[in-house]
Amino acid sequence: IVSGGNFHGAPVAIASDLLAIAVTQLATISERRSDRLVNPVLSGLPAFLTVNGGLQSGYMMAQVTAAAVASELKTLAHPASVDTIPTSANREDHVSMSMGAALKADRAVALAARVLAVEVLCAAQALDLLAPLRTSDALQRVHAFVRSIVPTLTADRAPSRDIEEISRALLSGAYFRACGAEVK
Repeated sequence: IVSGGNFHGAPVAIASDLLAIAVTQLATISERRSDRLVNPVLSGLPAFLTVNGGLQSGYMMAQVTAAAVASELKTLAHPASVDTIPTSANREDHVSMSMGAALKADRAVALAARVLAVEVLCAAQALDLLAPLRTSDALQRVHAFVRSIVPTLTADRAPSRDIEEISRALLSGAYFRACGAEVK
């Protein structure tokens, strides 16, 4: 008897693990750019992207959120595919752990979108603070799109709703379409 079931999920597990690792790298880099934007020494902009420093927090807590989420992503980047445990009375001696890897990858993508959303919010606020200077036409379109979803931060507010709104735009592809990118 020759088995042709091809039911071993290792390729799915490995691909899912690599996705989680890749989006963790992307989010970690994004968080560092957000930190540079809120740091007046590095950006030359007002601290935490607020003109009322000392009275308002600006994007301080959004950047702290991005740092915390980036740290959580690092735990999700640990590959599930290298962990195996025998099942079915030791008949299935090498389990792929593909379900766990896929679930981790799905969570990693969602969390990475939040980190990227913080960067988008900080970048949009930085452009607001730099007005009347203008950036490229493409970035002006993106800025207008972001501002159609989230208003300029002029007074402190909880960043969670803004982060979620931009995350949704990133995950749905709406943000990228606003950039002029073809999203499939």
